[in-house]
Formats: sequence, C-alpha cells, structure tokens
Amino acid sequence: MTDRKNETHDAEKKAAAANGMAVMLLNIALLAASIAGFVFAISMLVGSHSPAGALILMLVCGLYWVVSIALFCGLKVLKPNEAYVFTLFGVYYGTLRGPGFFFVNPFVSATAPERHVPEAEISAAKSEVKLNMQSGSRKKISLKAMTLSNEKQKINDMLGNPIEIGIVVIWRVVNTARAVFNVDDYPEFLSMQCDSALRGIVRMYPYDNQDMEDETSLRGSSEVISTRLREAIQAKVDAAGLEITEARITHLAYAPEIAAAMLQRQQATAIIDARKIIVDGAVGMVELALAKLSENGVVDLDEERKAAMVSNLLVVLCGNKDAQPVVNSGSLY
Repeated sequence: MTDRKNETHDAEKKAAAANGMAVMLLNIALLAASIAGFVFAISMLVGSHSPAGALILMLVCGLYWVVSIALFCGLKVLKPNEAYVFTLFGVYYGTLRGPGFFFVNPFVSATAPERHVPEAEISAAKSEVKLNMQSGSRKKISLKAMTLSNEKQKINDMLGNPIEIGIVVIWRVVNTARAVFNVDDYPEFLSMQCDSALRGIVRMYPYDNQDMEDETSLRGSSEVISTRLREAIQAKVDAAGLEITEARITHLAYAPEIAAAMLQRQQATAIIDARKIIVDGAVGMVELALAKLSENGVVDLDEERKAAMVSNLLVVLCGNKDAQPVVNSGSLY
C-alpha cells in the first residue's frame, strides 16, 4: 500500500460540476411526478386494481424521494471570490471556483482547514476568517485579498540595536489544494512565517545609515526593504498556496530603553550637519567680501587686518545669536 500520511498536493484540479438550476428544476419536476405516482398507486390499491403494480409504483416513488434528497444535497452556491474544496471518500476530488449555482456529486464533502488558535491570539484579519468559517459558509475558502497585521516585535538590527517594528501583509489564496491539505491552518501558518521572515530581514540591515550614506537601512530604504520582505515571505508560504501581494512596514522605532540616547545622537548629528552648511556658506561669503573689497579698491588691508576681518565676519555669520557690534567712532588705527 502507498503511504499517504505525508502526501503533498501541488496541483489544483477543477471539480466536475453541472448547471445547478437545470438539475434543481428537473429534480423538482421528477419529485412532483413521483408524488403524483404515489397518490395514483394508493388509488389503485383502494380500487383493488393490480395491487402488485401499485406496490411497485409506490416503492419506485419512495426510492426517488430518497434520491431527490441526495440530489438537493449536491446543489452548491458560490459568491464571487469563493471556492469549495471537495474530497470523495478521503481523496481530493477537485476545487469549485467562480460565482454561480452548481450541482456536484452528492457524495463529495467540502473540506476546510481546522482552527486551533485561541481567540485571544488571533488578529482582526484572522478573526474575520475564523468567523466566516464558523458561520453557514464555514466550508468555503475565501479567495479575496486579506490583510494580516501582526503585533509589533522587538528585534535587534544589524548593529545590535533593539528596535520595535510592525508590518502589514496583503495576501490571498491562489492554490486551494495546497492551502487546505499541505498546512493545518494557513492564516496562522502565514502569521508565523511573517514573523520569521521579518526577523531575518531586520537582522540584515541597520536602523539608520547615518555613518554610511549609500548603505541600505530600514528607515531610509523602505521600498527596498518592502520588496525583500515580500519575497522572503512568499518563499516561505508558497507551499501553502498563498500569494503575498504586498508587505510594508507600518511601525518602526527604537526600543524604549535606547530611544532617548538615539534621539540625542540624531539631534547631535543634525546640529553638526547644519553647522557644516553654515560654515561652508560663511567661508564663501567671507571670500566674496574680501574679493569685492580688493577688486573695487574700497580699502587696502594688510594681512593682519584681513585676519581680524575674517574672524569678525565668521563670528557674525556662524553665531547662534544676532551680533551686537561695537561702533568705533575714532580713527581707523
């Protein structure tokens, strides 16, 4: 015998189905005819005309009533972006997709993944999936794009700094056979794989690229990080028949224990960068002033006077407060 304990399903096949409306109308018509035949058979018995034929007719009509119930059980209704995964005596029968009214083999049974996750640990997106599965349509597989928003995690970045990060993932089921048969609970499987992929990506990059301008960072390269995060999650959930449409960072911050120190560092870096710009501009203005004075012959300054003038101009241009000059009303010397 073939061991099917660890059998995996890769291909999704279409379930054989007929027009549900046609089968229902035909079944109703035959059911009405069987009821009329049963009444006719009773009248035959009452009139003592061919009792054997009447009994046979009653038996046939009664058997069809049982068959009609089975035919009604084979009627299935699907709304847009919904699917049924059918099994026949424990074997994968096929997947029924697309909106409409269908008739399938009455002996097939719809299969959906089991839910074992505690209510308190399920996010809003997964709770919606659970409610749909516990309602009258619990055996249907949703093919809609859904949102998974896990709780924020504390992870160390490439430099060892603890950061808090949260992501949102847009996903949908593309292979129902894999989603139902290859994993026990595909929303929870996706949640765990998202956490694992996020930790792997965060540890590859620093939070910020303050010292390395061209280095990829979590804060400064959001598009690159989102693309690599989506690819990492997709590689992990492909076996479950899921497609990751988008994965983006929704929360990114230093952990509280180092947030104050990192804020001071950012402030110091910003002050230094601003000072560099101010100094570069001040030096350019001083050079321009000296060149204009010398070109126009306004005043002839020796090297000592030029040094004093440069010093005074730099103090005025680079100071934090407005300059309060002392006006010399005497001679130049």
